Amino acid sequence: MATNRVLPRVVALGTYDKGKPRTRILLRGLKENGVKVTECHIDVWSAIEDKSQVQGVKAKLAIVCRLISAYPVLIWRYSRQPKHDVVLIGYLGLFDVLILWPFVRMRGAVLVWDVFLSLYNTVVEDRALIGRNNPASVALWLMEWLALRLVDMALMDTQAHVDYLCKTYHCSPDKVKRVFVGVEPEKFDLVEQGIKASVLDSEPKQILFYGQFIPLHGIETVVRAAKLTESENVQWLMIGKGQESSKIRALVEELKPVNISWLEWVEYDELIKYLANSHVALGIFGSTDKAQRVIPNKVFQILMAGRPLITADTPAVRELLCDGEGVQLIPTASPDALASAVITFLTCRQSTGVSSQSVAVRKQILPASIGFELLNLIKQGLLAKKYT
Repeated sequence: MATNRVLPRVVALGTYDKGKPRTRILLRGLKENGVKVTECHIDVWSAIEDKSQVQGVKAKLAIVCRLISAYPVLIWRYSRQPKHDVVLIGYLGLFDVLILWPFVRMRGAVLVWDVFLSLYNTVVEDRALIGRNNPASVALWLMEWLALRLVDMALMDTQAHVDYLCKTYHCSPDKVKRVFVGVEPEKFDLVEQGIKASVLDSEPKQILFYGQFIPLHGIETVVRAAKLTESENVQWLMIGKGQESSKIRALVEELKPVNISWLEWVEYDELIKYLANSHVALGIFGSTDKAQRVIPNKVFQILMAGRPLITADTPAVRELLCDGEGVQLIPTASPDALASAVITFLTCRQSTGVSSQSVAVRKQILPASIGFELLNLIKQGLLAKKYT
């Protein structure tokens, strides 16, 4: 897709989490646009899905030790990399930036950091795991403030997140840019995998929610909406676990909805089967500020699978979607609105085939399109003099 004759040489550097689709899609997207990407990477996050839920001194010390031991090796490996133009540090890369930036500067490379999610916003503001006045909170804010001044470009997943980062850390909008998350199409394209989706006349109607049990997902709204539809021929399935698992389990035991089931875990590659069996898939419904700024991975995945989507009406989701064919946007934290939307979807639609809106955005969220967008930001914003 890239049109310029000269392409930058990129080194992906650090301890970035390859278990998350975000980093995989960015690297794949660059490669699909003809960019030579060399990975200089040490994995310290494998098997840790929700990093905020690492419990116990021993487990936390193990992570710290893995990080400390990783950096001397990374520095040595990076020093042996051939000449390159750009270093990309992926999520979760705060410590990578703070430790590795001097070595990037010595090589004369441009430094791009995919912030993706602010740790301060996630840990302090959204999940409230530590208080705002806690010294650890102040230190985290200062580290992110400093890291943003050490890099040439920072990436976020939505414009709403870009605006947050610029306001919170007093950054120039010229430095922070939006690149959507995108999707791995081979994992979620029902047609490509030869999987037949559920049709409207199959019973009972299946409503699917999957994701981490964290505040921005608004899982309480899902449980209460399920309770409101007990008299309908609707079955709700929740897949996930996390910070709010105990709270949600207590709510389920209190309300005792007869039409809801819960699986704590399924493999990433298995999600498409659950999507195929669903008549409607759910996004996020939380009332936190962060919920207003994110488009979660699963929204892109649901769109690629062509399933009808119900999610909260937020500034972030409006960057990609509108309320219309195959997509219903509702008020946040409203069980009544969610229950009503589910019933409307299932009673008014003639088909649960691929929606026109899903088709319209598919090309935009493929890795090649994501990589093309990032490549243009790098070339036009950082390497304009060299590559024009």
